[in-house]
Amino acid sequence: MNQALIFLLETFFGLFALALLLRFYLQAVRAPARNPLSQFIVALTNFAVIPARRVVPGLWGHDLSSLLLAWLTELALVLFVLLLKGYALGALAGAALMALGVMAALSLVRTFLYIVMVAVFAQALLSWIGQNSPAMPLLSALTRPFMRIFQRRIPLVGGVDLSPLFVLVLCQVLLLWPVSSLEKLLARSI
Repeated sequence: MNQALIFLLETFFGLFALALLLRFYLQAVRAPARNPLSQFIVALTNFAVIPARRVVPGLWGHDLSSLLLAWLTELALVLFVLLLKGYALGALAGAALMALGVMAALSLVRTFLYIVMVAVFAQALLSWIGQNSPAMPLLSALTRPFMRIFQRRIPLVGGVDLSPLFVLVLCQVLLLWPVSSLEKLLARSI
């Protein structure tokens, strides 16, 4: 029974945190708001983000309420899953909660890296088969901050842009080394 409950929590809390993180990222990169994905994300998260904006101000044009809600959602997920697995916070509850907060932040970083990887892969695929796709402006906005770094330094090879490959490799390295290592270290400390 606990496994099914953990699965449901991870599914719903994870998807909601993903939606909140996407909302933050779409606004941060100034992605076109008139596309079905942006409209869906806004409609899905408005019930939580609009009240949170009254309490959490934006910073430099960034919607911090969406990011904070994504972190709180991940924190609740990590806490509930650990409690369902039988972990007790014990006497060191403050330190454990701090470690859980960092784990929630690392989970958001991992989710963000997956968002970038999916967007880069989809953009690379569509650049070969459907450059006039309505999804291209959105994907371009999502990947531009990362692709531009490599596009400035790496020339085209036979007319092919290799920057998506470098972005994907960098994301994978970040997932394997610092994010995964820190998560394992924090899991041992709880």
